[in-house]
Amino acid sequence: MTTADKDTPKHESDARHFDPDALREKYREERDRRLRADGNEQYVEVEGQFAHYLDDPYVEPGFERAPLTDEVEVMIIGGGFGGLLAGARLRQAGVEDIRIVDPAGDFGGTWYWNRYPGIACDIESYVYLPLLEEIGYIPKEKYSFGQEILAHSQAIARKFDLYRDTCFQTRVEHIQWDEDEARWIVSTNRGDRMKAHYLCLATGPLNRPKLPGIPGLDAFEGHSFHASRWDYEYTGGDSSGGLTGLQGKRVGVIGTGATAVQIVPHIGASAEHLYVFQRTPSSIDVKNNPPTDPEWAKSLKPGWHQHRMDNFNSLVSGVPQTEDLVNDGWTDIITSLILSLEQEATADLTPEDIDRAVEIADFEKMESIRARVASIVAAPETAEALKPYYRQFCKRPCFHNEYLDTFNRENVTLVDTQGKGVERITKTGVVVDGRAYELDCLIFATGFEVGTDYSRRAGFQLEGRRGRSLTDTWSEGVRTLHGMHVHGFPNCFLMNMAQAGFTASFPHILNEQAKHLAYVIKKSIDDDLEAVEVSPEAEAAWIARCIEKAGANADFFENCTPGYYNNEGNTAPGAQKGFLSGQNGFYGGGSGSVEFIGLLEAWRAEGSMPGMEVRPRSDASARKKAARAR
Repeated sequence: MTTADKDTPKHESDARHFDPDALREKYREERDRRLRADGNEQYVEVEGQFAHYLDDPYVEPGFERAPLTDEVEVMIIGGGFGGLLAGARLRQAGVEDIRIVDPAGDFGGTWYWNRYPGIACDIESYVYLPLLEEIGYIPKEKYSFGQEILAHSQAIARKFDLYRDTCFQTRVEHIQWDEDEARWIVSTNRGDRMKAHYLCLATGPLNRPKLPGIPGLDAFEGHSFHASRWDYEYTGGDSSGGLTGLQGKRVGVIGTGATAVQIVPHIGASAEHLYVFQRTPSSIDVKNNPPTDPEWAKSLKPGWHQHRMDNFNSLVSGVPQTEDLVNDGWTDIITSLILSLEQEATADLTPEDIDRAVEIADFEKMESIRARVASIVAAPETAEALKPYYRQFCKRPCFHNEYLDTFNRENVTLVDTQGKGVERITKTGVVVDGRAYELDCLIFATGFEVGTDYSRRAGFQLEGRRGRSLTDTWSEGVRTLHGMHVHGFPNCFLMNMAQAGFTASFPHILNEQAKHLAYVIKKSIDDDLEAVEVSPEAEAAWIARCIEKAGANADFFENCTPGYYNNEGNTAPGAQKGFLSGQNGFYGGGSGSVEFIGLLEAWRAEGSMPGMEVRPRSDASARKKAARAR
C-alpha cells in the first residue's frame, strides 16, 4: 500500500478520480434535505375513502360462498411465496390437513397483485424462484418477468396439492386464541369462524399498498389508481406494454422506485405527455437478461439450486466465496471489495480500515452509476437530478435499460421536487413548488407499507392468550424467538422480517422459515403436543442478541437517505428505526442471514426444541390449571 501521506486512510489514496470527503458531504446534504419528522406517518392508510385502492381488478365481481365453521390442523394466512413454501414444506413433512386463506383470487402474493406493464424481478431467476428442482422447472431468462413468476407460483400450488382446501377472495378480519380448546379461531369477511390447531402467518412484507399523505389526496377528479392494482381497462395494453388507452392523455406518476422504473418507459411510449414526480432518484444499473442456455441447463447437477442461492446470499451478505455464480449488479460490489482486500492481504488492516475500504468500493460503484446517467440522459439538468447520491444499499438498487432513455423523449418531463415531494394535489392535477401540472390520469407508484404496525399491514388483529393483542405485545418493540415465535401466542408461526435474517432475495429466507416451521409442527404432531410456545427467557435472550448484532449496521442506515429501510430517516429517540436496525430490525442488520440460517439448522439438529415450552395434548388438567393461573 502506498503510504506517502500517513494521514490518508488506507485505500482512500487509491481513489484518484473522486474526493471521498466531498462525496460524504454531498451524501449528508442530500439526506438532510429529505428528512421528515413524521417518518412512516407521512403515508395514508388505505382504508375508508381510499379502500377502493385495494380492490381486486382480476376477479369477476359478486363472488359468494357459505361460511365455514370447521377445523384444520394448520391454517396458513397468505398465498404468496411465504404461504406456498410453508404449504410445500409441510406437505413434504407429511402434514396433509392444511388450509390457505388469501384475499386474492389465486396464488402469487405480490406477483398476483402487481401486473403493471414491464413487471419483472431484479433478482436472478435461477436464485429468486423457489423450489425449481422440486418443480422441475428452469426459468426462460436470467431475470423473470411477472407472468412467469405468477405461473410458477401456481405450479407450486399444483405440485403440492395446495388448491385442495384454499379459501381465495377471503380477507381475514380477526384471529383469537381459545385457551380452553387450544385452537386459533379465524374470522373472515365471508362470515367464517374456522378453527386451527397451528397458525402460520405468511402475510408478506409487500402486501398492503401505501399512499402518500399529500394534501388534497382525495381531491383529484381525473382517473387515478395504485400501480399494484393496474387499471388496464383504462390504459389498454397488458404487462408487455402497448398502453393505447393513454394516447392523448396527460399522465402523472408519483414515485421513482422499482415499480416506477419499470412502468415509466411504457407510459412514456404511449401518453401524450408523462410527468414523473421525483423525491429521490433510484440507482439504475445495467440489466443484462440473456435467455437461458439449454446446454447450461442440461449441465446442472442435483442440489444446484440451493448451492446457487447460498452462493448469492453469501456474497450479498458480505461473506467471501471462491466464485460468483450470479455475477451481476448485486454481487459485483462485494466481489470488487474482496479483490481489493486480497491485494492488501499483507497489510495489518484494522476494522476501521475494512469499513473504509467498503465505503470506497461503494463510492466507486455509485460513481459508475452516476456516470451512466450522464452518458444516457441528454439534458444536463435532468441528468443531474437523476443521479443518486447515497450508498448503494441505502435504497433497493434498480436494473433497467430503458428507464433513463425515456427522459430523452420530448413528451416526458422529470419534475424533481428537490427532495420535498409533491406539494399538493388538486381537482385537475399536481402542484410542485407552486407550479401546477394538469393531468388526466394520476398513478401512485408509492410502494407498500413497511415498518408500520404488523396488524395494520396484515389487515387483521391477532389476539393471543388472555386476549392480549400482538400490537400491545409489540408496543415497545418486536418480541420473538428467531423472528417466528412470540410468547403468549402458542402454536403460532410468523414468517416475519423482524429479528430474522435479511436476504436480498426474500424467497430464500422464506424457504428457511418454511423448513423451520414444518419441522416444529411435524415434531409437535408426532409428539402429540397440544401447544408449543417460546419461553419468556428464550424470547428475551433472542431480543438481546438481535439488538447486539444490529449495532454494527445502525450508523450506516441512520446516515442513509430516507426510505423504508430506515423509517424514512426518522432516527429520533423512541422512533422505530426501520427494519434493518435495532430491536425491530433483521438479525445482524443487513448482513446476518448466513449466520441466522446456520442457527436455525443447529437448533433443529439439537432435537429438543430448546427455548420452547411444550404442553402434551393428553394433559388436559394441567392445561386448564395453567389457563386459570394466567
